Amino acid sequence: MDEQHIQVTRTARYFSLGVPGPRIRQVWLVCHGYRQLARSFLRRFRPLDDGTRLIIAPEGLSRFYLDDGTRQHDRDDPIGATWMTREDRENEIRDYVEFLDRVLNETMENTGYECDKLTVLGFSQGVHTVCRWVVAGDFRVARTVCWGGYPPPDLDPERGPLRLSRTDLLLVRGLDDPYVSEESHRLQKKRLDELDIPFRTLTHTGRHELDGDLLMRIAD
Repeated sequence: MDEQHIQVTRTARYFSLGVPGPRIRQVWLVCHGYRQLARSFLRRFRPLDDGTRLIIAPEGLSRFYLDDGTRQHDRDDPIGATWMTREDRENEIRDYVEFLDRVLNETMENTGYECDKLTVLGFSQGVHTVCRWVVAGDFRVARTVCWGGYPPPDLDPERGPLRLSRTDLLLVRGLDDPYVSEESHRLQKKRLDELDIPFRTLTHTGRHELDGDLLMRIAD
């Protein structure tokens, strides 16, 4: 049995907050977590929409029904998205890196904005997505926010540390987050120190979720 691949054209979507124009001072690219959709994820960023920020939320290229699949689906069944799975992972990574590049290229063409103060934020599964894009994508990133997750362990050993060290890297976690324990944070800190990647750590009192107050502090 031979495995084959073919490139096809497909339609991907993204959502935005903010009105492009001369008042824009910051562009944010934000990537949702597993089982989320970009539209609902972007609602959490509404407090940042003050006329000076343009916030772009791409959506994972694969969507699925969130129930257990044991019955026929109807129009009200919830749907989520994912950035990738382990199946054919290298091609999935390559596809979403190109997708994010094209989203930002289109944003820059439509607005005329020079993307010199780009902030990227990944939440949960989106952390791996944005980190891989920072390393492999076409844009230089001023600030990378890893919220509820850490840079993936399989980054390019040469390009990964170099490009991540050029961005202001923030690691954000909830003190009650069951997925990001104190021990796991210690191990990740040790790994990043060994790779000589500088970073800062910020915490909030919640669980595996975005905290509005902390989000505003980062934005300001």
